[in-house]
Amino acid sequence: MNELRLDLDTINPVVLWGPNNEYFELIKRQFPKLKIVARGTEVKVLGDEVELTAFKHRFSELTNHIEKYNNLSSNDVERILGAKLPAAAESDTAEKAPLGGGEAIVFGPNGIVVKARTVNQRRMVESINKNDILFAIGPAGTGKTYTAVALAVRALKNKEIKRIILTRPAVEAGENLGFLPGDLKEKIDPYLRPLYDALDDMIPPEKLKVYLENRTIEVAPLAFMRGRTLDNCFVILDEAQNSTDMQLKMFLTRMGPSAKFIVTGDITQIDLPKKQQSGLHTALRVLNDIKGIDIIYLSGEDVVRHKLVKQILKAYGDIQ
Repeated sequence: MNELRLDLDTINPVVLWGPNNEYFELIKRQFPKLKIVARGTEVKVLGDEVELTAFKHRFSELTNHIEKYNNLSSNDVERILGAKLPAAAESDTAEKAPLGGGEAIVFGPNGIVVKARTVNQRRMVESINKNDILFAIGPAGTGKTYTAVALAVRALKNKEIKRIILTRPAVEAGENLGFLPGDLKEKIDPYLRPLYDALDDMIPPEKLKVYLENRTIEVAPLAFMRGRTLDNCFVILDEAQNSTDMQLKMFLTRMGPSAKFIVTGDITQIDLPKKQQSGLHTALRVLNDIKGIDIIYLSGEDVVRHKLVKQILKAYGDIQ
C-alpha cells in the first residue's frame, strides 16, 4: 500500500473541509478505495498508486480553487470531484507533465491567476522542467521576471524546493550603498522592488511576511551571494545585464546539486560604466552549448504591458 502526504499550509483547512466536515465526507465518498486521514494542516492518504495519482490531481484542483477565491461550496466540490480527469492525470506520470498552453502557473491572493501568456513565456515554463539553468533574455515588459518568480513560487508551493532566493545587481550605487540613508534593508530595497511586487501578486501578505522573516524567501543584492552554496532552492538573478563577468561567473558557480537557476536580463539596457563589459554577453556566448542550460529570447511580441510599450520598443529599435 502506497502513502501520500499533503500539507495545507497555504489554505485554511476549515474552508476546505466545510461546515461539520461536509466536504471531507464528499471527498471520501469520491475515493472509497482510499483511506484519508486529516490532522491539522496535514493530510495522509493510503491506497493504490493509480488512485493516489487521481486523488492528488483532484485535491490540487480543490486547493487551487480556495487559493484563488478564498471560499468553497458543496457545488464547487461536486463539480471539481466529478469532472473528467485529463488523460495525463490518469497515468502515473501525470505530475511530471510540463505545464504550458496558457495554464495557470500559480494562484495568487484576491483571485489573481498567473499564467504564461505568450509563446515564449510558455517556453520558459516548459524549459525549466527540463533544464536546471535557464536564461530568459528580452526587453522590458515581456514578463520574463514575473514568469520566473511565478515558477519559483510554484516550486515552493509544490515542495519541490525549500527556499526561493531572488537577487539583482545594485549597479546604480556600485553595490556600495553606504551613502544612502537608512539601514541596510532600506538601502537595497529600491533596487529589489520589482521582485517584491511580483511576490505580492502571488503570495498572501501574511504568508509572504512569514516567508521573508524566516528566510524561506530571501531577496538580496548580487554581492551577497559570494561564498555561498545555494542548494534545495530556486534562485533568480534579475537584471543580469548589469553584472560583470566575474559577478555572473560567481553567481552561477554558487549552484548546489538540487537547485534551479533562472537568469533574466535585457542586453539593450546595460547600466554599467561604458568601459565595463556586461557579464551577460559573455555568458550567452560561452554557455550556449552546455546541456542542461537553455537560453530563451523574448521579443516585443511577448510584451504584456500597455499596448504602447510594444510601439515604444519598436520605435527605439528603429533608431538604434
